[in-house]
Amino acid sequence: MATTTTNFGWDIPQSTDLVKDGATAIAALGQDIDTAFVDLKGGTTGQVLAKASGSDLDFSWVAQDDSNAIQNAIVDAKGDLIAATAADTPARLAVGTNGQILTADSTAATGLAWATPATSTSGFTFISRSTFSNVATVDLDNIFTSTYETYQIVLETVYGTNVSDDLAIQLRYAGPTTETAGYYGKTASLDISYGVTNNANASSIVAINDIRNSASQASSGSFFINYVGNASENPIGYLVGFSGGQLSVNTAGFYQVTARTYTGLRFVGVGGNITGNISVYGLAKA
Repeated sequence: MATTTTNFGWDIPQSTDLVKDGATAIAALGQDIDTAFVDLKGGTTGQVLAKASGSDLDFSWVAQDDSNAIQNAIVDAKGDLIAATAADTPARLAVGTNGQILTADSTAATGLAWATPATSTSGFTFISRSTFSNVATVDLDNIFTSTYETYQIVLETVYGTNVSDDLAIQLRYAGPTTETAGYYGKTASLDISYGVTNNANASSIVAINDIRNSASQASSGSFFINYVGNASENPIGYLVGFSGGQLSVNTAGFYQVTARTYTGLRFVGVGGNITGNISVYGLAKA
């Protein structure tokens, strides 16, 4: 008497079967196997076997890139990504350009988009640096704009020709009024000895007294200027000067009562030429 296999129910002969019954069971087993694995028959070169349904042993031969798989041809270029336009719907997202970043974008077909990152508006931003050697004046032009509200000017290892030289700062006025565009001085100034604003006839701000005359005793310091790049506001500055060698500290501020636009600075060696480095940083409004 024949029985069946555990998983697929195929007829198999038993040791107690009669010879004729065993032969019948073997024939039935062969037919069951042939029927069950019929899906494995056929196929062409390059095809792969895939499940056709959830039924046991239900297979079909398909191309290696079949309609139910992500196709090789979906990507066209180096850096392409695969995203989704809807449920179970993959699509190509073309690579962006150099420097772009991937962002969520609900208006895009894939919900993603390449975008150029926004320029940071927080913290100090480097604007310019000037290195000079044995010169009478140093001009920093076009450093002030309305982009920044506060600027920090950093003086590094500045020294003069003579031991008693001073370093003066002059604001560059953009004009036009009675002063000529590009003219330095006679716009806002500070008298260190009194710590008050001088009138418009003064020529400059004394930033550092006695800047010394050697690199080993060079002076360093920094100061802040506000509102210089905006014609609708009045410039305000705060200065801190440090002298090398015999250390001296000068601090003071200035205020220009007339709203004017200033675009740059001139540094003047009072008494001789100057050598050193000056860097400019802008602080964003927000």
